[in-house]
Amino acid sequence: MSTLSTHVLDAVRGAPAAGIAVTLYGEEQLDAGETDADGRIGALGATLAAGTYRLVFDTGSYFAGLGVDSFFPEVSVAFVVTEERHYHVPLLLSPFAFSTYRGS
Repeated sequence: MSTLSTHVLDAVRGAPAAGIAVTLYGEEQLDAGETDADGRIGALGATLAAGTYRLVFDTGSYFAGLGVDSFFPEVSVAFVVTEERHYHVPLLLSPFAFSTYRGS
C-alpha cells in the first residue's frame, strides 16, 4: 500500500499556503485535511491501493481570506498510484495560475 502527502506554496507571496482545505477522492471521498503553517499535510488517506485518485484544493476560500480575487475556485489534481511507495503532490499556486508535479 502507498502513502500520500501534499504541500502548497503561494507563488505570489513566496510563502507556504496555510489553511487550504484539501480533500482526497478515489471512487468516493476518502479523507480531508487542511494545510498547516508550513503549507503541508503530512498524510492523507491511511494507505492507497493501486488506482486513480484526485486531490481537490479549496483555493477560492484561501484567496478570499487574503482579500485577493482569483480565477480558480478550486484546483483538482488527478493522479495514478501504480506502485507501492510514498507519493507527494505539491501545488504551486497564484490567483490566476497553478502548477503541480510528482514530488518525492
